[in-house]
Amino acid sequence: MAESEAAYPNLHALLTAVRNCRACEAHLPLGPHPVLRAGEAARILIVGQAPGVRVHSTGIPWDDPSGERLRAWMGVDKALFYDESRIAIIPMGYCYPGRGADGDLPPRRECAALWLDQLLARLPQIELTLLVGQYAQRHFLGSRRKPSLTETTRAWREYRPRFIPLPHPSPRNQPWLKQHSWFEKDVVPALQAHINAIFAR
Repeated sequence: MAESEAAYPNLHALLTAVRNCRACEAHLPLGPHPVLRAGEAARILIVGQAPGVRVHSTGIPWDDPSGERLRAWMGVDKALFYDESRIAIIPMGYCYPGRGADGDLPPRRECAALWLDQLLARLPQIELTLLVGQYAQRHFLGSRRKPSLTETTRAWREYRPRFIPLPHPSPRNQPWLKQHSWFEKDVVPALQAHINAIFAR
């Protein structure tokens, strides 16, 4: 039995440990509040960057305008989106990292180092992982990632069926979406079809 399995006999125990994590407490302006959701039967995984202030407050991932757009891209309602037995939501950073000069700071690296592999090992049914933003794409795609988020997203067919890279759905990305109309024309319908096919089985 692996050490992590001995320490955390099931996913519930592991999630409890993650939610009690205080590894970055000294660096978090609003204190620790890990936000993630997962169930062992989940078949889709959403990996974003880190909670914003609103999500830190509510404890509900993607509980903001970015989440509304992401659900629209996926073609799912809130009931399905928050059904842990179907969709897992595990960002690269679990706590709000604070703000920098150009918006929220990057997700802290400790989260993935401490917990991500253990969490993924407890999600054996995942068929599709949505890589939302550059941090998730960098971690999961590694050397297969293109030089920019735009190029990586444009090459989405290369990563299917396991991954689909997406830009961040933040309202601040509206100029990117206007400039790259191919995303909502080509990627979004394919994403919705892929998700529908997974849940139709």
